[in-house]
This record gives sequence, structure tokens and C-alpha cells, in this order.
Amino acid sequence: MVKSAPPSPTSRKPSKVEGIKEHSNFLREPVATQILEDTTHFTEDAIQILKFHGSYQQDNRDNRVKGQEKDYQFMLRTKNPGGFVPPQLYLALDQLADEYGNHTLRATTRQGFQVHGILKKNLKAAIATIVKNLGSTLGACGDINRNVMAPPVPFKNRPEYKYAWEYAQNIADLLSPQTGAYYEIWLDGEKAISAEEDPAVKAARQSNGTGTIVHDSEEPLYGTYYMPRKFKVSVTVPGDNSIDLYSQDLTLVVITNSQGELEGFDVFAGGGLGRTHNKEETFARLADPICYVDKADVYEIVKAIVATQRDYGDRTERRHARLKYLINDWGVDRFRAKVEEYFGKPVAPFKPLPELKYEDFLGWQEQGDGKLFLGISIDNGRVKNEGSLQLKTALREIVEKFHLPIRLTPHQNLIFCDIDPKNKSAIQEILDRCGVVSNPDEIEPLVRYAMACPALPTCGLAITESERAIPGILQRIRALLNQVGLQNEHFVVRMTGCPNGCARPYMAELGFVGSGPESYQVWLGGSPDQTRLAQPIVEKLHDNDIESFLEPIFVYFQKSREADESFGDFCSRVGFDAIREFAAQYQPEAVAVTTPETPLQVVTTKKKAAPSRSRPRISLYDEVYSKLKETATSQGKSMTEVVNEALKIYLQIDN
Repeated sequence: MVKSAPPSPTSRKPSKVEGIKEHSNFLREPVATQILEDTTHFTEDAIQILKFHGSYQQDNRDNRVKGQEKDYQFMLRTKNPGGFVPPQLYLALDQLADEYGNHTLRATTRQGFQVHGILKKNLKAAIATIVKNLGSTLGACGDINRNVMAPPVPFKNRPEYKYAWEYAQNIADLLSPQTGAYYEIWLDGEKAISAEEDPAVKAARQSNGTGTIVHDSEEPLYGTYYMPRKFKVSVTVPGDNSIDLYSQDLTLVVITNSQGELEGFDVFAGGGLGRTHNKEETFARLADPICYVDKADVYEIVKAIVATQRDYGDRTERRHARLKYLINDWGVDRFRAKVEEYFGKPVAPFKPLPELKYEDFLGWQEQGDGKLFLGISIDNGRVKNEGSLQLKTALREIVEKFHLPIRLTPHQNLIFCDIDPKNKSAIQEILDRCGVVSNPDEIEPLVRYAMACPALPTCGLAITESERAIPGILQRIRALLNQVGLQNEHFVVRMTGCPNGCARPYMAELGFVGSGPESYQVWLGGSPDQTRLAQPIVEKLHDNDIESFLEPIFVYFQKSREADESFGDFCSRVGFDAIREFAAQYQPEAVAVTTPETPLQVVTTKKKAAPSRSRPRISLYDEVYSKLKETATSQGKSMTEVVNEALKIYLQIDN
């Protein structure tokens, strides 16, 4: 795989988007003009600027009809540093979803919320409502710093977590756009009431250093052209990889002394996952350790890294514009030297860190100050009411009754914080009544650790399904694992409808990346703690062939794994050549028969059959499936075994 683009001639012209930013009058036009027009959508130029305001123009692709105008709608994304959502804001978002949206909220992989389905005529009212209820969408999208991530767990007795939240907020403030465009367009110039900035942040925004500030500009850190592409930042604590540290443009790791006092930060830079199929000059990349910085200099090092990317990032080829490509092309040493020029002095060596671990912080837990927190799993981040699961109703009722602050997690889940223990039973009653599982041990592990992007029908970049497809695919994987004797096995599965990597599939043990209609590129070999990049093993696997492709790999894993070895670690250790060789010689003893209508896989015996490229599907009525699952559980058997036994009796088949 090519790991850098060819050198760029200095005569290359900037991309079209650079011109759109230049002529936007600091993010005002053409959005300010077109929001007043009685139309259903914005022009292409306005769409680019609208992103900086936190919104993507989309259309419902399920409703496309040839010859008719698209079903235009807008997605709004909130910016919540560290995932913090005050109760007032949550209730406002819940109401917006019903009043203007599609009756759902979606927790994102960057600890914000998305509201889908808003019409252009309601966009201004929706943004104004968010801002007036202690929220913002400014900078949630666009060529700018996005939401600053931090571990969501509210450990009040661990000071390093407090520092992570504090500096996530401060860096978000430091890198927030300073243009007045946002409030002029959406609130008619009325400035929002917000928390006072840390004085050190204000000072850092104006302190020039050695070239970090653009003087006489409405945007002292960004200038006229803002960043070459999106810029993603996170702050975490040693050992906590809940924020997928290696996937970020810039990560700060809190370093404290033995008394728990903040001393400084380790700095990583150059991570990023977006790529393009069949363009090997685009690739997913892990962040590199860069340096250590004292706490007094943390804002200056952030500015120096931002300025380096601002001034040297590729503004001609947008596929090559992220910080990861600059560091990959230059090398870490050259990048560090340039950062030191902006920083004004040499940086200190990186400090050793403990091994990183991933946790999702689900269930009822102590937060260290006598109060509780509760982590609730949300499948693919989608907050909705559907059938017996009334999740949206439950969350709203809990916030209304108990006024609890929320922290969204990087895994699209939600944590209620500061719960008085006396309210635990009342909250649990609401959850039970609404069918919400609060005990993480009751969640299918494949589902618990999986993520998917929205993809179809709303994302214009989606090549195939993701959020709507992953529940059925996880059920099929579970049935296949049961079939080959891996009933207790689980691993990290992530899926996206395109190669942009919004659900971070390239860090998963098993990643599915949309590569065609009903087809996926498959990635293997990431680690359970998201510290190793996966690699692609097949370019286009049709949905119908998932079982025939994965079965020999799972059998090889079952036969050849080392003690307590995870699936991702196994794939990384043995390598793809060995996996392909085993798969080529594998003769399956059974062929899986699956159905999209039910979560069951019925397995029919077919000794020494050749691998099947297409598998027939059957369906079960819901009541039959429920009884089957109950029977299998009570007998300590897999559903596959029970089905085989029952069908042999019914069909009078001898062993």
C-alpha cells in the first residue's frame, strides 16, 4: 500500500472549497442570503459553509423518485466537549426531534448528538433553540476543530479525569471560530449566554508566539481559509482509551504527580481514518507520540500544531489534506521541528505511559463522591421508541424528574451522572417499564461493543447500508460462532457505509466498510483496546457471502488460538497469508441458512460440501423464534443444536 502522495508542485491551484471559504466573509455567505430564500435546499457553495455551522444538507434516498425533486432535509450536529450535555439541553433536543426532526436523536462517535430530518424552513428555529438551551452546533462540522473528546466516566475522586474534562472544554474554546457569523445568521446577532472562558484561553488566543496568530483577522487562529480539512482533538488520562486515542489528529494525555496534581501532557498527533477506495495514496493512520509539554505551555503547543497544519497542510487535494498526510510525508522529526518553530523553543521528550485499555462504563457504578452514575447502552447511538423498547421516553422521563447531567460516550452510549442513591430504584423502575436494559451483562457482547454509522438513507456518501444492516449481521455472526464452537466468544465489530470511517472500523477486530451495493471491504486484526490498525483482507464481500467467508476464519481461530487470545490479536499474529491458506483448504461440515427477517440461523448438515457463494434464506415467526431461544437457554444448548434436533425428529431423519 502506498503511504504518501507524490510531492506537490508549488504551482498547483487551491481546491474549489478554498475559494468558497475565501469569499464567505468568515462563514457568512452564501448561507446568510440563502437561509432567507423560500427554497427547500442550499446551493453547493452554501452547503460547504453550512457545515461550519454544524449542519449537513441531505436527502432521504429511500424517497428518491426519478424526475422529482429530492426529499431534502438537514442533519444538525451538536458540539459537546467531553460529551457533556446539561439536562436543559437534552430536553430541548428531545423536543426538537419530535417537532422538526424524524422523532429520533443519534449519539455520535464524537460525543455529540445529531438530529435528522429537519427541513430548511425550520433550520434557523432549530439552531436557535439549541443555542438558547446551553448548546451549540458551531464547528461541529467543516474544515475546523471538531468536538473535543474526553473520557465520559464521571469519576469524581480521580483528579486526572477532572483535568481531562477541564482541558477538553478549554481547548474547544481556544479553537472555536471567533466570527460573528453564527450568531448573526441563526440568532439575529444575539450573543448566546455561555460559561465564561478561562482567562488563560483568552490570553492564548491573542498571544502570537512565533507565527501562530493571523493578525488583523476576524479569525486570529484560523485566518481567512480556516483549516485544510477537519481537525479532531481529544484529551484523555493514562491508560484510558475510551476515546480511540490513535485515531485523532491531536491527543493530549494528562500527566499528574504522585499527589494527583497536574504537571503537563503527553502529545500525540497524526491519526486519522478517512480514506477512499482504490486510492492507495489515501489511508488510515495511527497517531504518533510527539512530545511532552508542561501545563503552562499546553495552549501554545496546541496552537503550534494547529498553525503547522494550517500553513503546510495540502489545500489543493482535499483527499490529502488531513494532518496525518503532512506528518506521513514529512516524518515525525521534521514535523516536530516545525512545531518547535511555532512553539518558540524545543519540546520535551514524551513520557512513558501505561498500556491503554478500552472500557464502556456501562451499568450502575459509584462515581467516587457518594453518588452514582449509570451507563446505558444505545444500539448504534439511535435514541428512539420502537416496539417494547421505549428508550426515548425513558431518557426524557429520567431527565425531567431528576434533572441529571449527561455525558455521551465515544461509543454512542449515554451516562447519567450525579445520581443520588435514593433515586436509584425509581430510575430503575422507569428503565424496566420502558424495556431498557441497565445491566450490561444482559447485552449480547457482539452488540455491546459494535458500532455503525448512519449510512443509508440519509448520508449522501453512503455506498451501502450500515446502521440498518448491522443488527442482522451481528445476529448471523453470533449464530456462526455458536456453530463452530465459539459460543462464548465476542470481539469488536464496526461497520460503515463508505470508506470515510465515521464509526472507526479500521480500529476494530472485524471491520465492514461499504464498497458496493450490499457489499463490504472487510478489515481484520485490530485490537480489543483499539491500539492497533486493522488491515483489509478482502475488497468486496457481498452480504450473502459473509458466513462462507468468515466460517473458515472462525474455525482456524478456534483451532489455533493461544490461551486467552482475542480474535483481533489472533488475526494479527498469524497473518493474512496463513488465514487465506487455511480458508482455501477448508471443507465446511455445515452450511448456514440465514434470514433478514429473523435473528436465527438454521444450519443444515452438508458434510464436506464445497464453500457456498450464495446461501438460501428461510424465516421464522417471531413467536417461534422466542420459544426456540427460551428452550435453548433452558437446556444450555445453542439454538442451532435445538433446531437440528427438532428438524431431525419432524423430518424423521436418522443420525
